[in-house]
Amino acid sequence: MTTTPVAAGFLPLTDAAPLIVAQEMGFAAEERLALDLRKAASWSALRDMLAFGQVDAAQMLAPLPLAAALGLGGAGSRFAVLSVLSVNGTVIGVSRRLAAALASGGHDFAFDDAVAAGRALFAAEAGMIRIGVPFPFSMHSELLNYWLQGLGGDAVQRVSIRTVPPPLMAQAMRSGEIDAFCVGEPWGSLAVERGDGVLLLPGTAIWSFAPEKVLAVRSGWAERERALGGRLIRALWRAGRWLAEPSSRGLAAEILSARRYLDLPAEIIERALTGRITVTPQGLQRQVSRFVEFHDGAAGFPWRSQAQWIALQMARCNGLDPRVAFERAEGVFRSDLYRAAMRGTGAQLPAASLKLEGAVDGEMAVAGESQSLRLLPNRFFDGRVFDPLAAL
Repeated sequence: MTTTPVAAGFLPLTDAAPLIVAQEMGFAAEERLALDLRKAASWSALRDMLAFGQVDAAQMLAPLPLAAALGLGGAGSRFAVLSVLSVNGTVIGVSRRLAAALASGGHDFAFDDAVAAGRALFAAEAGMIRIGVPFPFSMHSELLNYWLQGLGGDAVQRVSIRTVPPPLMAQAMRSGEIDAFCVGEPWGSLAVERGDGVLLLPGTAIWSFAPEKVLAVRSGWAERERALGGRLIRALWRAGRWLAEPSSRGLAAEILSARRYLDLPAEIIERALTGRITVTPQGLQRQVSRFVEFHDGAAGFPWRSQAQWIALQMARCNGLDPRVAFERAEGVFRSDLYRAAMRGTGAQLPAASLKLEGAVDGEMAVAGESQSLRLLPNRFFDGRVFDPLAAL
């Protein structure tokens, strides 16, 4: 059987799992693909690898292709999102010094209340708080900004956001360069394991169904290689379905732990996959339902309403015309290509490509193309609902 090589870039993160598992467990081979997985050191490096054709596809921060469409970040290229690789999977952590101040103030590190955690944080620290994020155009930044704005008062003015590559986040905390971070796993857990930080919140406490990483390709490649892109979408969908099985998590963690991938102990990686998060160096644990999601609730579907929410957030933070941002976002998340690739596979496909974001309290059945579709909880911490048809 002849296979087609596809060079794909990734960063060493737990949510790179669909790409890695697709190759290692044979899901890529089922689609006659051979993934040449190439590790990058930072998001800017990975963006440039894709922009300049060094890779065909890449794991990418969900907002990054949208930033390129809005002319932000100097990418010099346009990207298309073929699918969502992961939903959620991030943590907010604080230094040991800040954690001690929070505990002295009575905070219980319940790990589920964004309002209580935010108020406790700003009560514990009188000065500026330096928070590390992996990239300016990331869900980490968008969630952080949304959280700070929702807390009100002077929360936004009291935070200085710094860019730190994910593998260096624990080191930056240890050296005192930052006071807190928002990062994807397993790098928050590594900071806890090394005694450099304490976890304050999961990203799910801010938005319970946030598209975190996506599969991005160059826009021209998406049009030129529709058949190949479809094969890639299907391979990753099968990998996500396998990852969603509780029985797969131990093996997945072992695969990801390899030196060529994350190069960390499987036990630390497995925390995110199971949602059993160790939040303090002393071993305090919290269980987070659907801490990271790869498949259920149509997790892989690139909803255009998700793209529009992100684009409007970035427009407001960067002084851009919201209407222009809204319009440009519509063509970045390619739900049309995803549908074309997945029809006939038995996958649950939604009947529409837009939905209300933040409007689902619990699991809910909605109409699909050929069968009903089960959506997962989708709430913002402040109770707001984003209606893409009434956003402007």
